[in-house]
Order: sequence, then C-alpha cells, then structure tokens
Amino acid sequence: MAKSSVSRRKQKPKKPYDGFPLWPHPSGRWCKKVRGRFHYFGPWSDPEGALERFNREWPYLSDGRTPPSTNTSGACTMRTLCNSFLTSKAHKLEAVELSRRSFGDYHVICQRLIDEFGRDRPIDDIRSDGFRRFRAKLAKTMGPVALGNTIVRCRSAFKFAHDEQLINHPVHFGQSFDKPSATTLRRARHEAGPKMFEADELRKILDAADPIMRAMILLAANCGFGNSDVANLPISAVDFENGWVEFPRPKTAVERRCPLWAETVAALREALARRPEPKDEADIKLCFISKRGGRIVRTKPGQKNESRMVTVNTVSPAFARLLKNLDINGRKGRNFYALRHTFETIGGESKDQVAVNAIMGHVDSSMAATYRERISDERLKAVTDVVHAWLFGNAE
Repeated sequence: MAKSSVSRRKQKPKKPYDGFPLWPHPSGRWCKKVRGRFHYFGPWSDPEGALERFNREWPYLSDGRTPPSTNTSGACTMRTLCNSFLTSKAHKLEAVELSRRSFGDYHVICQRLIDEFGRDRPIDDIRSDGFRRFRAKLAKTMGPVALGNTIVRCRSAFKFAHDEQLINHPVHFGQSFDKPSATTLRRARHEAGPKMFEADELRKILDAADPIMRAMILLAANCGFGNSDVANLPISAVDFENGWVEFPRPKTAVERRCPLWAETVAALREALARRPEPKDEADIKLCFISKRGGRIVRTKPGQKNESRMVTVNTVSPAFARLLKNLDINGRKGRNFYALRHTFETIGGESKDQVAVNAIMGHVDSSMAATYRERISDERLKAVTDVVHAWLFGNAE
C-alpha cells in the first residue's frame, strides 16, 4: 500500500496553467484551502470541471456558507419562493387586506433572503447554520425589535412555501433563528430610556413648530395619532363645529372617536388654510399634503428597482429637525411616534384604560370587549382632559 501511495504522489499532475486556483491533493482531487479548511472540487482527470465547481461554490465558501447542492432538478429555489410569496401579498394589497407599507416590508425581506442565500439556492438545501449566520449578520445592524420583526417575516415566507406545497417538508431553522428574548427587549428598552416627551418639552416644540407641523403634533398629543394616522386623516373625519374626530386607525382598522381640544381645532383650521395643492386628485380629501403636493407618508416603487417598494415619510425628518433646532434630546425612539407613547402614558392617569385604548385604536381581544357595545363620550373626554391639563396646566 505504501508503494502504491508513493507511486500515486509521483503522478500528481501539474496545474493546467499559471494562476490556476486549485492544487492537486494526494487524494487524487483538486483542492483549495478556504477559511482554514480543505475543500475538494473534482478528480485530477477533470480540471475544467473542478474549476467550474470552484467558481460556483467560492462565493459561499469565502463567506463561510454552505454551497448549494448540485442535484437540484425541479427543486423550489429562493427566486420561486419570493416571487410566489410576493404575488400572494400583492393580491391581498389589491383587495385592501394589506397596507402598502406592509407590502413594502415583505418586499424588503425577500430581497434580504435573496441577497443572503442567492436567487437559485434550493429552499431544501438551506441548513440551520445558514440561518444562524444570517441572524448574526442582521443583529449587527438592527435593534432587538426590528430584528424580531424581520425574523417573523422571514419565517412567514418559508411557512408559505410549505403551506403552498412548494417544498415537501417544513424548513428547519435550528434553535438560533429566533426572536430576541423578552429579557433582551426589556434591557434594550431600559438602555434607550423613556420614549415620551415631558410637558415643558412639548410646549416648547409646539411654540416653535410651523402651523402645519403644529397641527400634526397637537393631533398626536390630543388623540395619540401616529405618522400614518395624520398622513391618512381625511377632512371629512373632523367635526370642526363640535370638536370631534372619528377615524379608524389605518394599521388595524379599529374604529376611533376622540374629542378635540380647542387648540387642536384651531391648528387644523390654519393648517388646512395653508395646505399645498395636491398633485393627485385622490389626495384632495386629506388634511395634510407635503410641500411637493404628495402624501406626507406613502409607499412607492424604488427609483433603481421599481419592483422594490420604499416608504417616503416627510413627517419624521421634519420633526427631527425641529428637535435639533430646539436642542431637545432626540435619543433613540424620541421621534414623532413618541407622542403616541406620551398620550398613552399620561392618558392612563385618568384611570380609565378602556377609554384610553379606544382613543388609541388598540385591538382588544378580551372577552369584555366582545360584550362591550360602546364607550360614552364623557369617558373619552375625561381622558383627553387629563392630557390637556398635564400639557397646558388647566382642564378644558
């Protein structure tokens, strides 16, 4: 055996040409050391085939990933999954069962999956180590909440593949591809600090805001409105004479009714008087229009890739500039949406959480909500009176 081994070593071929990336291993195969490990690409007798396999697998090996199997005839690829998944979501978008923003989020997820695993990677060929590395990469650029949301959406795409029988077996993610723990979320929230504004800060912001931004801020402080709420608020939802707004929350379609402060009504009237002319006739009904005549929060196709949806939000950057000009600490999470946190926190001092939830538009799946048919206007007004007194120093 020793003689045969020596004979075989003596017969090792030379590289086909200078610069050939592989070298002949004594085992009779072309070899390359990648990331500290030996990888084999074919017999000495087929250097061209070995080079072809090396070029195919090199992007994966150099990144520490497992290359796809070569025996993939008829297998469902990442391209097939993402196209089918997004087509399904597009149908829900057309049926108004899914928001444009959510559709854009799913599109981003599919692009991330393709960037990570490749368009032609068979779904059945992805192993738990690949998901583990993917999660570690995401965690470097995302906070715990965003990471958790991304993982949930990724899992939903692979569940879709099994439910639609694109693959024969459920994908095995392993134990690492999971959402951050509740402890991690609590720790991150503690480190970020409270996501709300104090009364003196909010009064300072209102005094410095332009008329249109002032109206949006007052709606957020008065009714717990978020960015999408003010962006989609129709004029018809506001009862200017009696001081009420009735507008279902865009995210959940939960009905909301909220009493408006005199300050909010006056600010809305002024904002409407200064509103730019909408470019789209469908936007004429809205309370707020951007300086360029579009919706202040909207989803549109990307400039470089029209199939990729991007969200345009003019509220957040304008509010951030306002905080910066006032030298108010804009720590992480202290943005326009933090005004919604502020309303929830201060409104809770009314000791009527049911009324607070109704104004906020929270989904209530409790048994009590099943039987509750209405909440009186007096209870709703009691909540907004507490917030008004906190902000302005007197009850309305």
